[in-house]
Amino acid sequence: MKLYELLKGVDVKGEMPQDTEIDLIISDTRIKITGRTLFICLKGARFDSHDSVAQLREQGVSVFVTERDCGVDNQIIVRDTRLALSQIWANSYCSPEREMKFIGVTGTNGKTTTTTLIKETLMALGHKSGLIGTCGNEIGDMKLHAERTTPEPDEFFALLRQMADAGCEYVVMEVSSQGLEQRRLGDVRFETAVFTNLTQDHLDVHGSMENYYQAKKLLFDRCDKALINLDDEYGMRLYGEITCEKHGFSVSDPHAEFSADFIKLHAGGSSYWYSDPKKAYHVDIMLPGGYNVSNTVAVIAALELCGFGAEKTIPILSGLPGVRGRCEVVNTGRDFTVILDYAHTPDALVNILRSVREFAKGRVVCLFGCGGNRDAKKRPLMAEAAARNADFLIITSDNPRDEDPHEIIRQIIKGLDGLKCEYTEIDNRRDAIFWAVRNARPDDVIVLAGKGHEDYQILGNGVKIHFDEREIVKEALDGLDK
Repeated sequence: MKLYELLKGVDVKGEMPQDTEIDLIISDTRIKITGRTLFICLKGARFDSHDSVAQLREQGVSVFVTERDCGVDNQIIVRDTRLALSQIWANSYCSPEREMKFIGVTGTNGKTTTTTLIKETLMALGHKSGLIGTCGNEIGDMKLHAERTTPEPDEFFALLRQMADAGCEYVVMEVSSQGLEQRRLGDVRFETAVFTNLTQDHLDVHGSMENYYQAKKLLFDRCDKALINLDDEYGMRLYGEITCEKHGFSVSDPHAEFSADFIKLHAGGSSYWYSDPKKAYHVDIMLPGGYNVSNTVAVIAALELCGFGAEKTIPILSGLPGVRGRCEVVNTGRDFTVILDYAHTPDALVNILRSVREFAKGRVVCLFGCGGNRDAKKRPLMAEAAARNADFLIITSDNPRDEDPHEIIRQIIKGLDGLKCEYTEIDNRRDAIFWAVRNARPDDVIVLAGKGHEDYQILGNGVKIHFDEREIVKEALDGLDK
């Protein structure tokens, strides 16, 4: 592709070569340079590839995209190389983002459930849609693996091209704070953007809640309509600060533009009355827990903002099952219950445990850990959240990565100081699950928190092993009969 075609829409300072042919687009100094190469220089937290321009030029790079003068004649200076990288990849795939409509969901908790239900409802309405998120990517009914919530630009625009070519009308996606900060979305504009909530997470990346909030807020600079959770403190702040067309939803304030009232919760799901500015509708869903009332209100309201009436979407939503790894009940065939949930933040842990408490007849047992090489500040907060909402804790590992699992557990247990709480600690998560099953009492509800949809565990040096808690629970149950 010609260089000028790749640079369409990129904010270039000064003139640029017009007819240079480009065969390879890269931004990683470790990739072998072959053919006519366009290299985009990025500045990271530990490494700035601008410093490698002279060396890369000797290796044969044809053109550099930089943010500063690097002393070479084959450079194109732009204001933001991360944004330029995304725009270049979009251009390389003939701008697929212009061929579809986008619905984005951001926040700490609820993104996966909300995006999945929106996508499934659109499909049921006859509008082929794509899904991009934590649990995987989907093109219509085809499911694809995902490495991260918001893909890197080369993967992202390749995926969008597949979706557009497959006839997708909508793309429903979870939008991560890192994806927004790193400009991975290029010039994608959202018809509707949803904010679910903001609680402590990813502070290892953002450093503070303020930085985390500001990263999430970037989504609302690129949307036509915003739908904001007014039950959340940061949601209220966001509603007051953004300037695009905005709408609020709530499950605690019946006077909100979109609201839920007369909520009834039970083990098999929930029911409530949903109100928009014109009418109230009865809703019955197969997703338990008060937080899923909030999630489904967001689904119905977001689709209304896209032009799909509640009278059409609610009957579809009522027939949709839960989302894998989100309050997922594992069939034990015993007199106790096991639930898998992705909860890996203090707030998410509170939500799932309180939801379980609403229908549990026996003890609420919570098995959880915290990931290594991630925000260590939330570890004692996780312990406190669990202790205040469960009857017994099994503290174990999650994805320990390069940290000692026992040291992570030691930091978690600090959050139990001054609290009356029964617990045991078992470093090995598989052993912990077996212990939970062997020691279950009649009517117990055992919540395995933190892994959810994941079927792997990450150990030291990035080693990833197969680890599906559904399989492990089954093995543990089989062991009871021996």
